[in-house]
Amino acid sequence: MQSKSTGYYIRRIAEVWLTVLVHFDALRTNPRTYLTATKWWLKRKRVRARGQFAPLLSRSPRAYRLWMSRQERNRRAFSLPDARHPIVALIQLENEHESKDLSATLESLAAECLPALLIGSPETLTLAAAIDRINWCNHPWLLPVSPGDRIAPGAATAYRAAMEESAVRVIYADDDLLIGRRRHRPYFKPDWNSELFRHCDYISGACILRASRSDLEALADTQDWAEQLVRQLAGAGTPLHLREMLHHRRSRPRPTLPAQPLDLAADLPPISVIVPTRNRVDLLRTCLDGVRSADYPDVEVIVVDNDSDDPETLAYLAALDPDRYRVLPHGGVFNYSAINNRAAHTAQGRLLCLLNNDIEVTEPHWLATLAIQGLRPEVGAVGARLLYPDGRIQHAGVVIGVGNAAGHAHRFLKPDCEGYFHRHNLPQFTTAVTAACLVVERDKFLTVGGLDERNFAVAFNDVDLCLRLNEQGWQSLYEPRATLIHHESVSRGLDSDPVGLVRFAGELAALKRIWNTDEICDPYHHPHLSRASEQFAVAL
Repeated sequence: MQSKSTGYYIRRIAEVWLTVLVHFDALRTNPRTYLTATKWWLKRKRVRARGQFAPLLSRSPRAYRLWMSRQERNRRAFSLPDARHPIVALIQLENEHESKDLSATLESLAAECLPALLIGSPETLTLAAAIDRINWCNHPWLLPVSPGDRIAPGAATAYRAAMEESAVRVIYADDDLLIGRRRHRPYFKPDWNSELFRHCDYISGACILRASRSDLEALADTQDWAEQLVRQLAGAGTPLHLREMLHHRRSRPRPTLPAQPLDLAADLPPISVIVPTRNRVDLLRTCLDGVRSADYPDVEVIVVDNDSDDPETLAYLAALDPDRYRVLPHGGVFNYSAINNRAAHTAQGRLLCLLNNDIEVTEPHWLATLAIQGLRPEVGAVGARLLYPDGRIQHAGVVIGVGNAAGHAHRFLKPDCEGYFHRHNLPQFTTAVTAACLVVERDKFLTVGGLDERNFAVAFNDVDLCLRLNEQGWQSLYEPRATLIHHESVSRGLDSDPVGLVRFAGELAALKRIWNTDEICDPYHHPHLSRASEQFAVAL
């Protein structure tokens, strides 16, 4: 009989070998990037190295198997019966060909000591019949699953622990897909994100529900009763997310793509667009032409000039129509926060749009789309999707904690790729958005004190602003239906000079000190996604 220690060493050797294979896959797929990451690792530039390694390793077909191998060390034992916290599985049968898939589902439920009702079987022909067979006196939780789906060992124990700690009506967990018995495509989900849920049901089929008899009876004649029940209960409170892989599924609901266009109201309030600039009239002209072409009823444009000395730029600014544009001189060292704060205090619009001078507009409805979202009472800063000139994503929301600071979600991804469950294509709440194109109500902006001029003169001022808005209950929102091109930092240049590097280091230190970004996990990201990657890569 194999000893415990022997089994442990065999598993460890297998894990090391799997790690080698994952690295080999990464090297073979992209040798140049892999060797560059290795160079940074050997030079002890570990953050930079991890940032390049993480997406490379996650693309290996063996990456998730390696993650699972490491998780086996913390694998839960099977759950025991618990009459105090009953969970009843409901399985909707669609046709007679599901018997093989069904047996695997029933086996996993039985291993967790969970009873199951088969809706569509001779014993329980309809949902109404299932309702009559449930003992409602015990206030059971319901677990709707599909034939072929399995739940993980210990899933019932994990759910019951969450019941004890919360009075919510929906508790959901992470899931992956099954091909035969092989698991792949893990979805490490965000915490509750009602805006994302509008466009993609990432909960149904991987959750338990605290539903009453009347809740279920109201849906007895509905074909998609399970999804409708999730939507109804999720709308009645804040669902709780268990950051554990508890469900293995045959299929998932698909997102609604593309997201339906917003109903663009004709009576939108005045908006003030603030554009800081210094020289580079070519960029500024393109930016202002795009603002002028926006299909929006009342736009005030404030151009804040930070010591431009190029004759062509000065001539362009002098020739701007004063009825449409206001040029506000702002001298001294570049301080993005101070520049925007000064303009915001003089702005006349109910809404503010902070806009970099290197933004290129591609369609006329971008400003109205952002404004409509910014007017919602629960929303703070709204950010657009920004693309590099080559068409890849530069910004699709900001994730706190990436690089122990903050990173642009889905960076370098092409918009027509699936990416991480199409998240880059779906409107959703985020922890922060970039001020390269940001819309916020002026009163909300001023209530939190605007941008922090002292701690974040150039970098991370938008992240800090969003976090302070979030604290007041005004959540940041990413809106991909407004997509623009960003010629990133072209006019100001990169922070490669010694003074810029020292300033950036100070701003990074301030971000970590004030917001603990080197410790916290973004609620719209996941602990099992790499903090080193902006591309939602499984953490290895």
